[in-house]
Amino acid sequence: MDSGMTFKQRLAAGDRIVGTFVKTPSPILVEVLGLTGLDCLCLDAEHAPFDRIGIDGCVMAARATAMPLLVRVPAAAPEHILNALDCGATGVVVPHIRSATEAEAFAKACRYGRGGRGYAGSSRAAGYTTRKMGEHLERSAAEVVAIAQIEDPEAIEDIDAIAAVDGTDALFVGRVDLTVAYGATSQDDPRVVSAVERVCEAGRRHGRAVGMFLARIEDVPLWAEKGASLFLLGSDHAFLLAGAADLIARTR
Repeated sequence: MDSGMTFKQRLAAGDRIVGTFVKTPSPILVEVLGLTGLDCLCLDAEHAPFDRIGIDGCVMAARATAMPLLVRVPAAAPEHILNALDCGATGVVVPHIRSATEAEAFAKACRYGRGGRGYAGSSRAAGYTTRKMGEHLERSAAEVVAIAQIEDPEAIEDIDAIAAVDGTDALFVGRVDLTVAYGATSQDDPRVVSAVERVCEAGRRHGRAVGMFLARIEDVPLWAEKGASLFLLGSDHAFLLAGAADLIARTR
């Protein structure tokens, strides 16, 4: 959906944004999904086999179709964040942010400045040396998105301080990891539901967008009412499985 706003502006405005995870390191799949009405894609470099070349090719395909693309990096290490952003990703999702201190380090790694993201004018993000430093610094500050994934009980206990960290554009709930961490076997366990609600409440208090993955698409209105606006739902794998199941159901 082209609203005339950047992805970062849409997040800040609370627009409902619907995207999906990409689990296959294939620029062709990203190119195909770039032709859809999805608002964004998210490469799952945490749980799927994306190396630097895989991320680079997928980012290039997304940019060719003007599809905003996030990269969920394997960890909050600055080198993972730097690689995704230098390749030209719209932003990064960093797993297991557990405290305000970790959120501050993550936000700094996404931004240029003292102690922050390393500068290279030769990257795709910088236009392969065709963009002046001042212009690239300004565009990066205005467009790069930093999303902290909240998926640990420690993070829930510190969620108000995490949400208050400047430079964090959104909080993304890792509900499955929260379920496991709480020793539950259902994502509907009251402890898990309460934790997700606390993230939504903290996001509202501090003006941070809140995102989440939902196993049941029907739950989107419920969580939108509670303040969530970014929904990364399904995946390329899920689409393949659902499409194949539908084909079999309609031909047998």
